Formats: sequence, C-alpha cells, structure tokens
Amino acid sequence: MSLDPVLSRIDSDLDGALARLTEFLRIQSISTDPAYKEETEKAADWLVADLQSMGIDASKRPTPGHPMVVGHVPGDGPHILFYGHYDVQPVDPLNLWKTEPFDPQIEETEAGKVIRGRGASDDKGQLMTFVEACRAWTAENGSLPCRITFFFEGEEESGSPSLVPFLKEHAEELKADIALICDTSMVSPGVPSIASQLRGMLKDEFTVHGPRIDLHSGHYGGPGLNPLREIAKIVDSFYDHETGAVAVEGFYEGVHEVPDELLRQWEGCGFDEKTYLNSVGYSQPHGEKKYSTLVQQWARPTLEVNGLWGGYQGAGSKTVIPAEAHCKITCRLVGDMDPDALRDKIRKHVEDRLSPDAKVTWNQDLEGSPASVMNIARPEFEKARQALSDEWEREAVFTGMGGSIPIAGFFKEILGLDAMLIGFANDDDAIHSPNEKYDLKSFHKGMRSWARVLDALSKD
Repeated sequence: MSLDPVLSRIDSDLDGALARLTEFLRIQSISTDPAYKEETEKAADWLVADLQSMGIDASKRPTPGHPMVVGHVPGDGPHILFYGHYDVQPVDPLNLWKTEPFDPQIEETEAGKVIRGRGASDDKGQLMTFVEACRAWTAENGSLPCRITFFFEGEEESGSPSLVPFLKEHAEELKADIALICDTSMVSPGVPSIASQLRGMLKDEFTVHGPRIDLHSGHYGGPGLNPLREIAKIVDSFYDHETGAVAVEGFYEGVHEVPDELLRQWEGCGFDEKTYLNSVGYSQPHGEKKYSTLVQQWARPTLEVNGLWGGYQGAGSKTVIPAEAHCKITCRLVGDMDPDALRDKIRKHVEDRLSPDAKVTWNQDLEGSPASVMNIARPEFEKARQALSDEWEREAVFTGMGGSIPIAGFFKEILGLDAMLIGFANDDDAIHSPNEKYDLKSFHKGMRSWARVLDALSKD
C-alpha cells in the first residue's frame, strides 16, 4: 500500500472533509442534558452511517445512557483500537457566542482559518481527522493498512457512567495491540505531541471537631480549642515552605525522576513558562523549587487544598468558636504512587498532629486512581513520533499531562492496553467555553498525520 496517494487525496478532498465535519457539528449532541437525548442518538447514527459508507462493519450499541459506536475493520498487521467521543458540552452562556454554536462557520483569524462551533475541537473535529484519514486510505488502496476497531463514546462530557461496564462486558471484542486516543492537544502550536504519562488522582475530605457546640468567644476564647485554628495548623504542616515540597512522610514513594532524553524533548517543545504563568496572574512558579514549571506540571505529584471552611459565613460578625472545621484536598499522582497507601499516609499525618480535645472524621466515599504511564520503549511509540515529525517538519515530542484522562487508565486497567494520546487541538481552542474553534491547519494536518501514523504502524 502506498502513502503518497493517500496524502494527495486528503489534500484534494479537504472541502469534502469540511462539509462532512460541518454536518456532524450541526448535531446538538449535548450528553448531560436530557432534552438533547434524541440529538445525541442522532450523532451516534450519523457516525454509524459514515463508517458504513466506507465499508466498515459498524453498529450502535445501547447502554443505560447514550449509545456507544463500535466498528471493526479486519486486516493483517497490528490491531489498533481508536477512541473518540461524539458528545459535546452545553453551550451556556449563549450570549457570549459570536456565532450560533451549532451553525459552524469557517472564519479568518490573525492566526489563520478556524472552524468555529461547539464540538469543533472537543472532540468531533479531532475524531474526524482519523475517520477522514481512513477514508482516504480506503479510497486509494481499497482497504486500510492494518486491523482497526473504532470505539466512539457518547457520555464523555457527562462523566462516562456507562463506559466501565461496557468495557468490562465487551473486553474481548475491544482488545487490541495498542489504543489511540484523539481527545488531547499539542503541547505548543505546531509542535506535534504524544502524551505518554498522565497524572492520577486522590481525593479526600476531613472534618476537625472541637467543642460539642459552637461557643461564645467571650466565654471560651483563650482556653477553648478552636477547630479553625487547628485545621489551619494542619494544612500548614502539609508543606515544606523552604523547598516547596510536600512534607507528608512517605509522600514521594513511587515517584521517579524524568529521564534525560525526555527532559531534552520537553525543554525544546516550545513551552513558554512566562506566558503560562502570566496568563493567570502569576509572576513566578510556587511549587517545588528544584523543578521547572513543566516538570512540576507533568511529572511531579501535588497535594492541593481545594476547600477550607467553618464557622460563621454570613454578613457582619458572629463571635463564636465553631464546633467544627472542614477541608477538601486532592493529590495528583505520578509514576508508581499507590493512591490507597498515600491516603493512609496523609490521614496519619493529620491524626498525629491533632491537639488534645480535637477529633477528626474522614469522608469514606472518595476514590483514587493511579497515574497512567505508557511504555514508550514499545516500537509503536517511536514509529508514531517519527511519522508526526515528518508531517509537521519538526521533532515531535513525548509529553506528560498535568490532568487525567480516565479513558487511558481504563484501557490499561480493563483491556491491558497502552495508549498513545495524539491530538491536534491548541490551548486557545476554548473547549467547554463559548466560541469554541479548531484550527483548519490542525484539521488538515491532523488527517495527514493519522495517515502517516497508520502507515508507520503497519510496517515492521
């Protein structure tokens, strides 16, 4: 099979690909709002019909929520599972949109042409870059260069309640050699990226109890234990203020240093620390002082206080010593950190620092998930990186991600699959916000990139 005619067809059929994407974007597949249930179903039907038009054995699979779309292409060589989602975020606040969110438009901007509309970047435009690459392959060669399973979800924007049960029930059908996930972005404009490590998450919440009831501060101020002071003392003890590190004993067990080759790629990826910090009002980084901002974001764990409250919250003053104070925390996990073991360490840290007459209770309903770290020593990763480098005419990089993409962890845990996260969105695409857009360059070169990746993965 030949690659060059595939790339030429992608170039010549760009208008056709845009017309298909525009039709797809007009479907109001807002998964979180029951009022759009029929529209979300319509988006699944649209995908099934589009895949079937290419000769792909595709079907809509019911779930307790919105349907999954699964398609199979038999073939030789490696077996790829490709994932995207067809549902979109709500459009509120509507008055901030410059165009109708479900009437997609091609606009000229200072940075070039963009496709404006809800779902253009997250994730319909990204999903269609792969579908269009497959269309061009099939049209030019009569078949695809490897075996592919398409897996499209309709509940990603509403918490994916049906995803894990579906994966478990259909694990044998969905197993492959490697997964490709398109729901991600480039590290910098024009810098192709493969996200190979994602931080995990641990959530916890505790309440510090003091007196039996709220107390008059004139009667008990001084001798009385104040839970707000107690919780402030505990929160402060979480951190080493000299180094910026977390001071919980054993917190860094399972954390690994970034290999030199990855550091080299990260240092040359075009990340602008000053812009990143200044854009939200920071003048300098405030984390671990011995690590760069990018390393902190991608490869270091955190303990963040997300909520801290107690006592009187109304207007004016109420002179009480409150009976209790509350704290919510989350930890981003990396490497081989064990969320269950870490939870025990954090709770011990808190309990060891309680004053006499203070008690603590914990929220028992919160879960944790480990980091997802892909095996980039697998040959598929370097093949894909080289393919992206060839298309974008600059070195593609393996990156980390500061947040979590649950599907990558589920593929690893349930299907035993490493995943390559390859997407062509940019940070200014305004996903989840009014005026969402997708650069036309990202759409065009995204299709060409996937064609090259498929070609590279199909070769020994």
